[in-house]
Amino acid sequence: MQATALLHLLQLASPSLPIGGYSYSQGLEAAIESGRVNTEASARNWIVQALHEVMARFEAPIFCRLVRAFELRDADQVALWTERFVAARDTSEFRAETIQMGYSLGKLATDLKLGDEALVAILQSQPEVPLPTALAFAAVTLQVPCEAALLGMLFSWAENQVLACVKTVPLGQVAGQRILLSLRAELEQAATQAHALDDDELSNWSPGLSLLSMQHEVQYSRIYRS
Repeated sequence: MQATALLHLLQLASPSLPIGGYSYSQGLEAAIESGRVNTEASARNWIVQALHEVMARFEAPIFCRLVRAFELRDADQVALWTERFVAARDTSEFRAETIQMGYSLGKLATDLKLGDEALVAILQSQPEVPLPTALAFAAVTLQVPCEAALLGMLFSWAENQVLACVKTVPLGQVAGQRILLSLRAELEQAATQAHALDDDELSNWSPGLSLLSMQHEVQYSRIYRS
């Protein structure tokens, strides 16, 4: 990868990107509250399962399709995969999360004047912009290759999950870094799987996670918004 693209990727994957990712746990806080996640080993197991059963089978492959659609200036495909992703958010918190973060990233990209008029018009024509759509737009406008952008997205997601565990289980910083270091092969495998899936193989079937998300919506005391 060229140095410029690498630096752009690091910026997109950075936890300092002001889109509010740190304020969401994606159901993990409810799993911690219920005792399902309470150690370093159970935290890693949770992240690995979510990575392979949710991210690699649905969010990541849709992100790849959105990147390709933006590269081709294919407004119909951007609209198709954006609509399908939003429709698949099966709890109010999951839906609010991706719309809020997508809006924030889209506004940031507009403020930074990323993209030509055609790409900006495609982004702004979406009734709602979830995070994968905004992230795909940013990756294409910054000329980050799809394979690298996908790994960056997956790592950013994993890092946020690890940080939620560090703060809430709680785990120490060393334990958090140990989990992240151990996820390298898992992240590569998830990226490979995401690239290989055909359209009819995509699935976000994760009823246990959906139930935890619904429980989080009425959780008495909580730190995160999802």
